[in-house]
Amino acid sequence: MAEVAHDAQDGFWRPPAVVPSGGASPARPEVCEGCGTEFMIASRFCHVCGTSRQVRSVQVPVPSWTRYLEFPHIKEALGLPLASLIAFIAGIACLVGALSVGAIYAVQNFADFQAIQLWRMEWLLGAVVSFLAGILLKRTNSN
Repeated sequence: MAEVAHDAQDGFWRPPAVVPSGGASPARPEVCEGCGTEFMIASRFCHVCGTSRQVRSVQVPVPSWTRYLEFPHIKEALGLPLASLIAFIAGIACLVGALSVGAIYAVQNFADFQAIQLWRMEWLLGAVVSFLAGILLKRTNSN
């Protein structure tokens, strides 16, 4: 085994070869600014001198419509304080729950029908309570 990898250390720790600037050069790997040693794959520091690697940040384009999904923009658009907005979102979730009960469960007999109607009433009652809480928590401007 030692005969196979007898020059592995020398080849592994060798600095990158300098490519002459005459022709098309292949993509050069990143090298340390401090000592010129090639960085190890996925390393954050140079393994020779310990200098920090300058990570290039990739800017991913974000669609402009996504800003309307951000919490501060929703709060500003609806004009609600935080507590009222949370109650409003909970009320919307309860309404979605009430609508989805009918889509998820199928009626087999009269007992199933009664159970589904009871679940819908519970979800709708939750929505009403959430909306009332939102109304009561809304601050009024007294001039």
